[in-house]
Amino acid sequence: MAAVTIYGIPNCDTTKKAMVWLNKNKIPFSFHDYKQQGIGEKKLNEWCTTKGWENIFNKRSTTWRELPEAEQKKITGQSSAVKAMGKHNSIIKRPIIEKGNDLVVGFNKEQYNRNLK
Repeated sequence: MAAVTIYGIPNCDTTKKAMVWLNKNKIPFSFHDYKQQGIGEKKLNEWCTTKGWENIFNKRSTTWRELPEAEQKKITGQSSAVKAMGKHNSIIKRPIIEKGNDLVVGFNKEQYNRNLK
């Protein structure tokens, strides 16, 4: 198994950019597809504890904007955010890359150079 795992959705442009960067830099990785494999609350809680739920939860996503306002208002902390992300995995920021204890959220070349090489 690769030392680097990228979590995302295969048709996401940002996830694609991250995979291109990893391939270009010859960094082997495994891909975890939320749509096919889902994502567990344990993993989501780990990420939220490490990076803060506000950094993992994507309020700019189409899925978030399509949620009823009443459901949006219920998301006030890590517990409610994790439940929403488990139910609507498109709300999770993409990609999320794990390398050992390092966690990189989103696509940022400078951060990738520091944390993934």
